[in-house]
Amino acid sequence: MRWKLNSSVYKRMSSKELTTILNQDIENSAKVTSLQENGNPPWNLSLPHICVATLISFLFGYHVSVVNEPLESISLDLGFAGNTLAEGLVVSTCLGGAFVGCLFSGSLADGIGRRRSFQLSALPMIIGAAISASTNRLEGMLLGRFLVGTGMGLGPPVASLYVAEISPSYVRGTYGSFIQIATCLGIIVALFVGIPVKDAAGWWRMCFWIATAPATLLAICMEFCAESPQWLYKRGRIGEAEAEFERLLGASHVKAAMAELTRSDRGEDGDSIKYSELLYGRHFKVVFIGTTLFALQQLSGINAVFYFSSTVFKSAGVPSSLANICVGFSNLSGEI
Repeated sequence: MRWKLNSSVYKRMSSKELTTILNQDIENSAKVTSLQENGNPPWNLSLPHICVATLISFLFGYHVSVVNEPLESISLDLGFAGNTLAEGLVVSTCLGGAFVGCLFSGSLADGIGRRRSFQLSALPMIIGAAISASTNRLEGMLLGRFLVGTGMGLGPPVASLYVAEISPSYVRGTYGSFIQIATCLGIIVALFVGIPVKDAAGWWRMCFWIATAPATLLAICMEFCAESPQWLYKRGRIGEAEAEFERLLGASHVKAAMAELTRSDRGEDGDSIKYSELLYGRHFKVVFIGTTLFALQQLSGINAVFYFSSTVFKSAGVPSSLANICVGFSNLSGEI
């Protein structure tokens, strides 16, 4: 205990101050002993909540690729065949909406909570997909794609935050990878769903209707998921935070989790980092290495897209649907 190492310091303290410090030492020692006896919290309690949260990443991947195969059929049915500008807008409008959505993602997550943010992001994805599926005009398609994009921008950042906050620390990295895997699975499913589009008239509408199912499932299931204990703690709702920790980690790990949350909150208040330190200073090496690895990972995905859509595949007579599926699997293998 600390009084053995710093007895000369404690001699100068009052008996009341000394008693307070010794009680804190005993309490901290009890917490460490309890954590060692209980071991790691069960991983399966938080897994259902993680799976529901990753539905938003699945939808992100699905909507990114849903128009790849049906684009030609969409342009014929809506009357803009051969108009490369209109085709490009159909593909990219959702990314414009995602840019708008991500601007408000952080403030919404902090303001209304993680669960409500998920449900709010699912709403435009349901409405937008329905508009795209039922429209008979280019303007309707663009409106639907933009609305879907706002949900795509709102949801995934909240998913990353939510998964990190509700996961047990020893599986946090594993659960975090579920987000990227779900995105790649969404790409693959969208490409498989689009295969019948050339043989079935109007199948492209079904591709958009299918997207409303996981979005609706996300909105409903999130009502039964746990709220982030970190968000509840920061809002001063300590009792609710403890109750959510009990759902996610088990009753025997609540005290240790709350103690860790308290320590991390004090650390955030005491240790601030300036943005300038990301460009130079003690954090520069970490930032440089991280951004370099991220850039290489993104370039590898772009390289796969160009490779599977190159003239090599076209001259060999490879169907575009098969090439697109190869892109999805290459992205998935890269994430894993």
